[in-house]
Amino acid sequence: MSFSFRNLKAAAMSAVLLATVGVTATAQELKFFTIGTGGTAYTYYPVGGVIANAISKPPGSRECGEGGSCGVEGLIASAVSSRGSVDNVNAINSGLRNSGFAQSDVAYWAYTGTGTMEGKEPAKDLRTIAALFEEHIHLVALADSGINSVADLKGKRVSLDEPGSGTYVDAKLILEASGLSVDDVTAEALKGGAASEALRNGKIDAFFVVAGFPTGSLVELASAAPIKLVPIEGEGAAALVEKYGFFAASDIPEGAYEGVATTPTVAVGAQWFTSANEDEELIYNITKALWNEQSRKLLDVGHAKGKTITLETALNGVGVPLHAGAERFYKEAGLLK
Repeated sequence: MSFSFRNLKAAAMSAVLLATVGVTATAQELKFFTIGTGGTAYTYYPVGGVIANAISKPPGSRECGEGGSCGVEGLIASAVSSRGSVDNVNAINSGLRNSGFAQSDVAYWAYTGTGTMEGKEPAKDLRTIAALFEEHIHLVALADSGINSVADLKGKRVSLDEPGSGTYVDAKLILEASGLSVDDVTAEALKGGAASEALRNGKIDAFFVVAGFPTGSLVELASAAPIKLVPIEGEGAAALVEKYGFFAASDIPEGAYEGVATTPTVAVGAQWFTSANEDEELIYNITKALWNEQSRKLLDVGHAKGKTITLETALNGVGVPLHAGAERFYKEAGLLK
């Protein structure tokens, strides 16, 4: 009886040991990868979710050709809400996040320590994975506000978004290009739904958003209240485009938001960045997964901006060096020599 008990106990201990080894092996197969995005009401966050889904392939997933995931074997990617471009670049530099989206101007200035990042330590380890889509600068006001140009913001209550966002950086540049400064307005730091709600309730007169159109919070706002997009054009916009190569004159078309006419403004590229310290093979496989045919299907249906995220434009406006893994993929794809 005692012998049988010892055997049973040994067998139980062996089973536990094997189970532990199995769990450890499974854990070792997993790789987690974060993508810093932006506020949940804007474009970065939902697009980040689509891309995270496209590049993920947890253990046990069905094979790509059998209706399963076509992502990177053992990878679980997640889109993380953040304050935006500057926050994402800082998080990549500090190792807090594996990757993140940022405006091309913000990333270049961070990498070189120039422009709005003058005097700060250059982010020399910042690397590009891909150019994604074009973002437009939206200046939003109520239709009957009497605000018809950037100059009309003088003395008004204006949300510039949160410090740490690309919108905050570009809103200041837009004001300066039009002969204003932050001191000429009563500046607020509202984001997403909070900015929309404040506008509707008369707590602010206007707010800036840099996002791919249509952006969710503005779609909701336009359906609830008569709004306008204030044109960003003329000498100020032209000077901005001439001074900074990242900006381009571009329209937000009629129909992007309910009741809003075609509006001239300026646009900047949204790009995906990581650190030079990330593993070359991993970033190669992530880049490859981003541009496979199955990801194309996800991008096309996942978000209105998804159709504009294409391999053909993956290197447009790239001002920060490519990660070695991404560069290897683009050479194989024939986009680089």
